[in-house]
Amino acid sequence: MESFHQKIEKNIGLLGFLTALVVSVGGLVQITPLFFQKSTTQPVEGMKPYSALRLTGRDIYIREGCVGCHSQMIRPFRAETERYGHYSVAGESVYDHPFLYGSKRTGPDLARVGGRYSDDWHRAHLHHPQDVVPESNMPSYPWLEKAPADATDIEAKMRALRKVGVPYTDADIAGAKKEVEGKTELEALIAYLQGLGTDLKDVR
Repeated sequence: MESFHQKIEKNIGLLGFLTALVVSVGGLVQITPLFFQKSTTQPVEGMKPYSALRLTGRDIYIREGCVGCHSQMIRPFRAETERYGHYSVAGESVYDHPFLYGSKRTGPDLARVGGRYSDDWHRAHLHHPQDVVPESNMPSYPWLEKAPADATDIEAKMRALRKVGVPYTDADIAGAKKEVEGKTELEALIAYLQGLGTDLKDVR
């Protein structure tokens, strides 16, 4: 006499359906409550949305594939917090669209890199990384210094982000083009990097 479990294992359609059902219910039980917790839906105290220049720099960061080698997610382990700083919390990513947590660390985590180095250091590092970190295997990005930052769609981008909850004001949007125009892509990227983690004086 076959058990119920054996019958399920022999019926591939039923097995597939029940597997999908269990995974769906388990996922809902784990994920749904997060939509109602302030710690995951509200920005931490002191958090500000990206300025127009930093937002432009973030797009360059994404375009150049930096997230492929640098995570922005410090895990709550002593080895990580001693090296990078306080562990990452959900409330500091509320304004990120998309999230740039990353999962690979060919290079160090950048969640708290803001203010750790000078603008000149970043400029030299992006132009030729080995000049400041001889053992680095990071590629060079010399073209960023000559490429003008694109300000053509920054206002539309900020308006779109406002629709999904980023608190940009009309004044922020009106002054966006002026903030970006005349800047290079290198300056925009450095502005983005220099702001990472600096709004968060104490996220505990």
